[in-house]
Amino acid sequence: MAKNQTTPEQHSVRLLKVGEQVRHVISEILTRQQVHDDTLSSHSVSVTQVRMTPDLRQATVYVKSLLGQDEEAVLKAMRTHTAFFQREVAQRLKMKFAAKVRFMPDETFDEASRIDALLNDPRVRRDLDARADDSAEPANGGAAAAD
Repeated sequence: MAKNQTTPEQHSVRLLKVGEQVRHVISEILTRQQVHDDTLSSHSVSVTQVRMTPDLRQATVYVKSLLGQDEEAVLKAMRTHTAFFQREVAQRLKMKFAAKVRFMPDETFDEASRIDALLNDPRVRRDLDARADDSAEPANGGAAAAD
């Protein structure tokens, strides 16, 4: 029996689809407060992204506490209930293998803020403005005026 041959693009799309389904399941669990945990009940938690391994056996779930409050406590509560989340994901998605879920803090917002702060620094702004002035000059160096 021949195996179904999949292209890397199809494989990648499948990873993204499954990751998005896992994200929806975990978000729904958190939204409906189906986890009996005081920390998770008292905080709004956003599941920003889920990355699946190519074999779909592991899911890295990136979470962010809204308003950045008690991020460590929220992450600890999520990790405490990992088995519950894994079981719910497996039951709701009906996949051949239950993905092992791993929770990680989402640091993309912090990184974006850091980059924004760097770009707004007066020294960087001065350099960017200088480049904009240089690009406003004619590209041919004024050769057209000599004709």
